[in-house]
Amino acid sequence: MQIRDLPYSDPGDPDVRSGPRFLFWLGRSQLTGQLKSLAWGLLHHCAIAGLPLAVGLAVQAVIDRSGRGLATAGVLLVVLGILIAVGDTMLHRTAVTNWITAAARVQQLLARRTAELGSALTRRVAAGEVVAVSTGDVEKIGWFVEALSRFVAAATALVLICVGLVFYLPSLGVLVAVATPVLALAVLPLLPRATRRADQQREKAGRATELASDTVAGLRVLRGIGGEELFLDRYRRASQEVRKAAVRSARMWALISAIQVFLPGVLLISLVWYGAALARDGRIDVGQLVTVYSAATLMLFPLRNVEEIAMAYSFSRPSAQRAVRVLSLRRTTRPPAADATAARGDLYDPVTGLMAPQGLFTAVVCGDPDEAGRLAERLGGHAEPDEGAEPVPSVLLGGVPLDDLPIDAARTAVLVQDKDPVLLSGTLRELLDVPSSGGVTAEEALAAARCGDVLDALAQASVDADGDPMNTRITERGRSLSGGQRQRLALARSLVTAPETLVLDEPTSAVDSHTEARVAAGIEQLRRGRTTVAFASSPLLLDLADRVVLLHGGTVVAAGTHRELLRDEPLYRAVVTRETEDEATAAQDGLTAIDGLRRARSVEEIEETA
Repeated sequence: MQIRDLPYSDPGDPDVRSGPRFLFWLGRSQLTGQLKSLAWGLLHHCAIAGLPLAVGLAVQAVIDRSGRGLATAGVLLVVLGILIAVGDTMLHRTAVTNWITAAARVQQLLARRTAELGSALTRRVAAGEVVAVSTGDVEKIGWFVEALSRFVAAATALVLICVGLVFYLPSLGVLVAVATPVLALAVLPLLPRATRRADQQREKAGRATELASDTVAGLRVLRGIGGEELFLDRYRRASQEVRKAAVRSARMWALISAIQVFLPGVLLISLVWYGAALARDGRIDVGQLVTVYSAATLMLFPLRNVEEIAMAYSFSRPSAQRAVRVLSLRRTTRPPAADATAARGDLYDPVTGLMAPQGLFTAVVCGDPDEAGRLAERLGGHAEPDEGAEPVPSVLLGGVPLDDLPIDAARTAVLVQDKDPVLLSGTLRELLDVPSSGGVTAEEALAAARCGDVLDALAQASVDADGDPMNTRITERGRSLSGGQRQRLALARSLVTAPETLVLDEPTSAVDSHTEARVAAGIEQLRRGRTTVAFASSPLLLDLADRVVLLHGGTVVAAGTHRELLRDEPLYRAVVTRETEDEATAAQDGLTAIDGLRRARSVEEIEETA
């Protein structure tokens, strides 16, 4: 896999049993890239290892006054220099490719899992943790995958150098061969403590990121209630805790680095002292001493990879664990068992008894906003029950359970717009460039959602879009727009998709009454002939609906037109007209009394019949 070939057509099915297993799976999935990096790394390190031999030959040739020997050493140095340059260049190229492609694979896996889970993701994992995993953690995971092949190449080169020195000059080679494992493994006792400190730093950083995300998201509200400074103080304290944890972690890694410098220095001093004694006694040549000393010095380069792989694993393991926590989440749904083309017709929820006839505009009135949100999500199919709750029966579309359909097919058949939809950053044209049936154009959707004033505002705010509002960039989550503007643009995006069944949760809650009436008329006109379900309590929207359903206590208690329910149902009137609590209670008591009379009459009729 090359960078130009990204993204992956299929990122694969990861091993999410643990963080280390996920890292192993990731490295195995990029075996070709790892082998390429390993080959170039071996060429690079072995060419470096050959330099001491060439230098030793050159020194000995000067001592022996041999011109041919000096020329041979010179040619060997040139060849080794070329090999080092080529090996280092290609090693860097393949290693960075492994890093980027591994990070891209993890990001694709996270994006796929996020799309599959939908709103259930943030109910199981904090939003700040998801942000931390998809940004900083993927880079640390990619770092380990990239460093792994370079470490294997360095370790192999160290073994080859030690074996070569033992055969070349046993008297000094044995000393180097014995000391090298000690140098490589000397830091192992410190790694658990360094890893714990790194984990603490990551944990504190994750909490700080989550706090910052929540603060930015609610900044406007915090300013309104005077709580901005309170949350800023909390973030300052969290930031200071991250700084202190980072300093403690850095001290431990500095100690490890110091050991990696100190011990090789001791080895080199010992080597020079012992080698000089051997050369003085005539047991070895000066060129041999220079060769062994140079080889021992150059071994410091591959030894650095031992420290790097330890750091990479210590930093990537908690990152991989957090990624696994997200990737291991699954929807509690049964495998698809129905044909997607058969899902057409009335939308029916067996839990509440809600029926939305095909081709009609159905409005749902529910006094409990949370209950309305849960029902709206369930109407989209594959809804996740609350933790600890029993699974509920699937919603039926044309008699076909939505949970029996593939999740993509279910979302295509029934589109749900949440109460608080999210606008992604980008231009307005990109915002409306969504999969659709082609039956509704962007201009028609914007007109139906009554976005004329929004387009004018975007055109005026446009700096480099030539006055075209469609090319104006929208900031992250549409923060530069008002709540009503964001809501109408999100509604236009939903209308562009033109699904057979569209579920809208409070689509006009953030606009004024005049705009609300126009938006409701636009929805009714554009969606005529298609199934539309809107959760609302505004009379302006309810009066345009073909059918209105009253939901109370988790079940449908009444259905009809808005005017009929307003006249005949006290509880409906209490919810829609915003009656006081006493009036609503009286209405509920009246409804209970009416139910009692109905049951009494039924009993009398049964007795008379008997």
